[in-house]
Amino acid sequence: MNVLKKVSAVSLVASFTLLTACGGNTANTANTTGKANAAAETTAPASSAPSAPVTIEFWYGLGGKLGENMDKLIQKFNASQKDVIVKGIVQSDYTETEQKLQAAIATGQVPAAVLSSNVDWARKGYFAPMDDLIAQLPDFNKEDFVQTFLTQGQVDGKQFFLPMYGTTQVMYYRKDAFEKNGIEADKLKTWEDLAAAAEKMSVKDGGKTSFYGWEPMWGYENMYDAVLSKGGSVLSEDGKTVTIDSPEWVQTWDSFRKWIHEDKIMRIHSGGQGWEYWYKTIDDVMKGQAAGYTGSSGDQGDLDFGVVAAMEQPGWAGVGEGKPVAQALMAGIPSKASDDQKQAAMKWLAYFTNSENTAFWSIQTGYISVRQSALQDPEFVKFSESNPQIKIPLMQAAHGSAPFQDPTGGKITDALKIAADKVEIQNIPAAQALQEAKKTAQAALDKLK
Repeated sequence: MNVLKKVSAVSLVASFTLLTACGGNTANTANTTGKANAAAETTAPASSAPSAPVTIEFWYGLGGKLGENMDKLIQKFNASQKDVIVKGIVQSDYTETEQKLQAAIATGQVPAAVLSSNVDWARKGYFAPMDDLIAQLPDFNKEDFVQTFLTQGQVDGKQFFLPMYGTTQVMYYRKDAFEKNGIEADKLKTWEDLAAAAEKMSVKDGGKTSFYGWEPMWGYENMYDAVLSKGGSVLSEDGKTVTIDSPEWVQTWDSFRKWIHEDKIMRIHSGGQGWEYWYKTIDDVMKGQAAGYTGSSGDQGDLDFGVVAAMEQPGWAGVGEGKPVAQALMAGIPSKASDDQKQAAMKWLAYFTNSENTAFWSIQTGYISVRQSALQDPEFVKFSESNPQIKIPLMQAAHGSAPFQDPTGGKITDALKIAADKVEIQNIPAAQALQEAKKTAQAALDKLK
């Protein structure tokens, strides 16, 4: 899952006010394929000899309800037509998907479509440009896409990736914990406010915390969002200098270190297989072991909103509102796929992102729809009236930041991941961890000159 480009407030509001906020199983693949083949055989006229459908693999790293809903849409697509059969191939997470894709590219045995995007790989020719494929679909209506998301899939003026859904990390909190402690969500405007609330809600016994006031999600992303909200950046404006040791970075990351290790009012779950750490964090909140956590808009399909509610990420005192990343999760078509497979893959991706299906995905998962017309989808309109939490990601995205596009092919991001572990897990002061990360990242950036 990306030089930092701040999305202008005007362009974001223009894009996002047109919609409201919108998270398979391989065991079902054989049945799905069989049903699709059977449907093709029984509906074909006896006098004709239709060509066999093109079977393609679609790789994606989604678990839980997300995986289940992806499988539903794959089955729905396969039943809707007789030209293409999609076989869903599941990986444990986005990282494993990219790792396996790298190996597949090396052997030439690639899937036709993959829920993954990599700008560096697109420039190296590993992904196929989509423009000609899109032009072959008269009903595609490129202008209907949320342009903020669509442009994230463009590389050097060409469309290499199609946004499947949008996401931003929001806050989920237990309504009973807030009520018990007299905390009002709409008054938590700053991280300082949240820390004070977390201190009040935490339960400690003999120096050990049994109930945490908040749980950030493991990794650099949550802390990076908070840095953006404080006015920090990864690179200087000219793109030549890594700036991750600035006061905005050090102050923000050391605040998180202090809350986790010294105050013990927050904690993280780390490690494990795939999304294990993520679901452990959610479980803490749902089982009454923490007051809230910072997670994906796509978590909404896994949450009970009778117990929890959603709110936007805060800003910082004296700085302004939060500016966390609003990112499109995108799919690409490997260039080594055959022409028939590329066309088939484009049909599948266009189907997933049509107005009805992107609205369905949004309703089921909480992710943000990628089409403006989803706002008028009857089911979405009905759902949003009784489920106001689905609007929170949209409201936040309207003043969000675009994801960081790493010019080094991931080396800067990797340095940030290592630094985050030092701060969050090892309790190493942020200044030390970030200075070490800057040295590594700057060396990688200098090699591009």
